[in-house]
Amino acid sequence: MQKIIPNLWFDSNAQEAAEYYLSVFKDGKIINITYYPNSEAEGLADFQKDFAGKVLTVEFEILGMRLIGINAGPIFKFNEAISLMIPCKDQAEIDYYWEALTSDGGQESVCGWLKDKYGLSWQVCPENWAELNKRPGAFKKMMGMKKIIIADF
Repeated sequence: MQKIIPNLWFDSNAQEAAEYYLSVFKDGKIINITYYPNSEAEGLADFQKDFAGKVLTVEFEILGMRLIGINAGPIFKFNEAISLMIPCKDQAEIDYYWEALTSDGGQESVCGWLKDKYGLSWQVCPENWAELNKRPGAFKKMMGMKKIIIADF
């Protein structure tokens, strides 16, 4: 069992995001959905009244990794301080994830980094990343790329 489960903070679209990730990562599944209580008598805090009866958490799995999306309001947003890396077996797999995660509002960054349409940062990299980085001029080449192109190393 996975000992650390990342929790991803969403405003009100955790289930939508989980379903999107399941469409990108074909082997995924939703494990559990929890809901906010309907009333103060059931434990709903005063500041949570707008969430009454709505989805609280969505636990899901992609590529064997469990994550939890939590609907907790607009207070916090994703930033590049944390990213999820996808080690890819070849250029076709890099191209697939790059296209899927930058589509519909995602944003390309540099050096294999991108943000998906929810603002979550990803690194789409070759699984032999350590080997490629030992080649002459590799760092300079990487710094000039958005999506990683294996053949350019």
